[in-house]
Order: sequence, then C-alpha cells, then structure tokens
Amino acid sequence: MFFETHDGTQLWYEEYGTGETLVFVASSMLNTEMWEYQLPFFAEMGFRCVAFDRRGHGRSDRPAGGYDIDSTADDLAALLDHLDLRNVTLIGHSLGGAEIARYLTRHGSERVTRAVLIAAMLPFLAATDDNPDGVPEEAVAATMAQLRKDRPKWLTRQAQAFFATHLGNDVSPALVDHTLAQCLSASPWATLQAQRESLFNDQRATLPDIDVPVLVIHGAADMSAPVELTGRRTARLIPGAVYEEYPTAGHGIYASHHEQLNADVLAFVKG
Repeated sequence: MFFETHDGTQLWYEEYGTGETLVFVASSMLNTEMWEYQLPFFAEMGFRCVAFDRRGHGRSDRPAGGYDIDSTADDLAALLDHLDLRNVTLIGHSLGGAEIARYLTRHGSERVTRAVLIAAMLPFLAATDDNPDGVPEEAVAATMAQLRKDRPKWLTRQAQAFFATHLGNDVSPALVDHTLAQCLSASPWATLQAQRESLFNDQRATLPDIDVPVLVIHGAADMSAPVELTGRRTARLIPGAVYEEYPTAGHGIYASHHEQLNADVLAFVKG
C-alpha cells in the first residue's frame, strides 16, 4: 500500500494486527523487512503494527530530494495523517530514531503517546568545536568516498561489526546476507543522503523539548553509533527518559538481541 507525502512522493507502508498502534521507523539503507522479529511478535501480542519504507528505500519512490531530517520527519507526519493515527507509540532504529525525535519537536505530540529510540543517531555525531568527541571530518569524508567507490564492499566490511558477532552474538551468515541485500536495495543516491543526515543532524538543543515518555535502548558495542556519544547522551537530554543498555549489542540490536528488546519494549508500552 502507498501513501503520498508532503511533496507528492509515494511511500510504501504495510500494517498487521489490531489494537493500540505501534509505528516502526526503519534505519537508513534498511526497510520494513528489518522488523522481521518485531512485527509478527507485537501483532500477535494484540497491537496494530504499521511500518513504512523511507523515500529511496524498499518499494518507495526514489526522488532526488527530500532526504533532510525535516523532510523525512514530515514523511512520518504524512503517514500518521493518512491513517489518522492517534495514541501511537513510535519505534525507530538508527536514523529512524532521529526522525522520530525531529517529528516530536517539529509536529508535536498530539498523535503520540510514547516513543522508543533504538540505537538512535542522536543527539549529534559529527565533530565540531562544540562537539569535539564526535566523528572527525576526515573519517566522514573517507566513509562517503568508500560508499561512492564500492558500496557493496563497504557494507560487507561493516556487516560483522554491525551485529557485534565477535562478542558471540548468535547471528547467522544468512541473516547477515539478508541485511546486506536490504541495504543494497536502497538507491545509491538515497544511501549517500541518509548517511550524511545520520552524521550531521543536530538535535542537542531540541531533545529537551520532547514531552512524551521515551525509552532509549542502545548497545555498548555499537560501532556505528558509539554509546557514549549517542545513547547515553540522548537519555540525559530527554526529560524522564528510561535508558536500557545491552553490554554485548552492536548497531543491529533489533535482530541480535530481539528477544530482550521486544520484552523491554512490551513492558514499556504496557507500563
């Protein structure tokens, strides 16, 4: 199924189950298929689960523009408006978590009851004079150059660290291959834009304005979004945020630790 966003872009969405609504916002490069361990679980637990493909990803249109954090937050708003969703729990991974945060501070919380930020690219990752511990400019440039030169090679090299398999996490080679296939299905242009937005969206000043209960979940072994730079800081900036840190989880926490994550999200939603 498709809905139309603020600029006429057609985005794919799907939904399962009935009951209180959970809206899942995917990571950059990934799509609705990343929620394989969440959508069936929560639908069977009595929730209505809605997920969508970001522009340039999955089955959605591939426009040239609209990849900035404000525009993708507006895409999320368009989905909630299209389905007239209310009393929603927003659940986002990586860049999806950043888009949820921007939605809440840009559109308000009238439709939202609570939010879950999983390995979110927040509050700000790039190194600047006032963010000296961030990712250095030369590292950002090197990553973008590698994506342009050989995107499959870069993604393959990142895959094991993504799931922190070196720490004994039970992730099969087949799941790694499936994740790579999802990432490569995103348009090269969208991949570059989303990667840049993951690093350069700065929400340090606005996170304290979020006025709904928030659960922040992060892995201590996350190499894509180092926990001290992201998860711990995010939890400190959002008033009253609940923080859960998994010692052996990498960025792919939604799969490698899905049983623990699902249980924590379920307890938060029911609580």
